[in-house]
Amino acid sequence: MTADEQRPPETGGGGVVLALVPARNEAERVGATVRALRRLPGVAEVLVVSDGSDDATADRALEAGAHCLDLPRNIGKGGALNAGLAALMGRVAERLSPEPAALLLADADLAETAARLGRLLDPVLAGEADLAIADLPAQQGAGGFGVAMGMARRGMARATGRTMAEPLSGQRAVRWEALPALLPFAPGFGVEVAMTIDALRAGLRVVEIEVDLHHNPTGKDLSGLLHRARQARAISRELTRRRAWRPTPNGAVVPVDTGSPSGETPTGAGSPDREGSRGEREGGGEFPQPPDGSPPDGPPRGGG
Repeated sequence: MTADEQRPPETGGGGVVLALVPARNEAERVGATVRALRRLPGVAEVLVVSDGSDDATADRALEAGAHCLDLPRNIGKGGALNAGLAALMGRVAERLSPEPAALLLADADLAETAARLGRLLDPVLAGEADLAIADLPAQQGAGGFGVAMGMARRGMARATGRTMAEPLSGQRAVRWEALPALLPFAPGFGVEVAMTIDALRAGLRVVEIEVDLHHNPTGKDLSGLLHRARQARAISRELTRRRAWRPTPNGAVVPVDTGSPSGETPTGAGSPDREGSRGEREGGGEFPQPPDGSPPDGPPRGGG
């Protein structure tokens, strides 16, 4: 680790940021992601939640200077975020971590492009937004059909009256004081859709910002198809819970007319598989409340 990587970040008066990175078998890219996040102005700590990984994800995260919560089994993206946030809140309550102004959520496979996430932090730290969401360019090699993306966009528009360009983006900056309106995070792959709906319904200021980020997209092989099937099921579940969809006896879902204008999809926005890192099982929607006791499976391991 270089002296520059060890030096605490300059906040520039904008406030302290804590970064939270859910990761599942991302040993090849998580180290570069962590190093890029640690170079962002204001980022004081990075916590990686290794979600039941069976590779060296935790080791690579620690080597890059992150703290790491190494879960013994895969509980899904939403559950990993809940466990990680509980750990961060516990550290803040115990004054092991600084009181933050914002939480930065980043996928583990962004690698060096994670250094561009400062664009999300700027409006949140400036007090101009409560939730900033990255709008990514089309990802090279993506092989989706747009089913999950289209379902998410239509359902969110019906639920809130807002048409999002990038409804499945996991790259987000949240004002720390706005977090209670979003907790607990929804389980599995429904976490982003649920978070955005909850934020808009709570009256939070939500903005989308174009950021040139790149991650490992899912392809059209069996693994990619299974991933998108799990993602679509989780999205449908959260839309049903939030009364954007109404289940029918045959198991299908139909839109619920909430009286909100749905709007049209922005031209060129949200192409298939623009967002959505690979993951595994769903679950883990319960949010463990700090600071009484340690987060699930022990405290995070330190890293630098």
